[in-house]
Amino acid sequence: MSRICHIEIDDSDLPPPTPEIEQERRVAIFDLLEDNSFVLPGRDGQPAPQGPFRLLLAIRERRLVFDIQSEDGQKVAEFHLSLGPFRQVVKDYYQICESYFEAVKRLPPGQIEAIDMARRGIHNEGARVLQERLEGKAELDIDTARRLFTLISVLHSGA
Repeated sequence: MSRICHIEIDDSDLPPPTPEIEQERRVAIFDLLEDNSFVLPGRDGQPAPQGPFRLLLAIRERRLVFDIQSEDGQKVAEFHLSLGPFRQVVKDYYQICESYFEAVKRLPPGQIEAIDMARRGIHNEGARVLQERLEGKAELDIDTARRLFTLISVLHSGA
């Protein structure tokens, strides 16, 4: 039950993403809702909140916001993370994604595969950074962290 059952992205103040990035976002949300692990530890002597959880991701005042509610909409937790640790990995991720999207249009499969492997490596690095930043706040497996990193990248790029 410690999982995300609904996700909302507040990108109302951001420029619209490219069609390729919008597709990445849709796939990440779909995959995230299909299979994820998201555990909130108990704090201040309180027991751990039980999921499933509703998650709102937003950028407010240049900080990444995780607004977490119970399935019935009651506030469970909110935490804000500095965007600084994500800047370089998001920049690298976008550069490699652009290369990948161009490669798919014109390069042979072997070259596309090499770029895709590099893209996955940067994606894994972003997931690792996210897991580190959430330490003590939320526990998530690597696949959940990867999918959330995709969504954070979309938000971060527009901020």
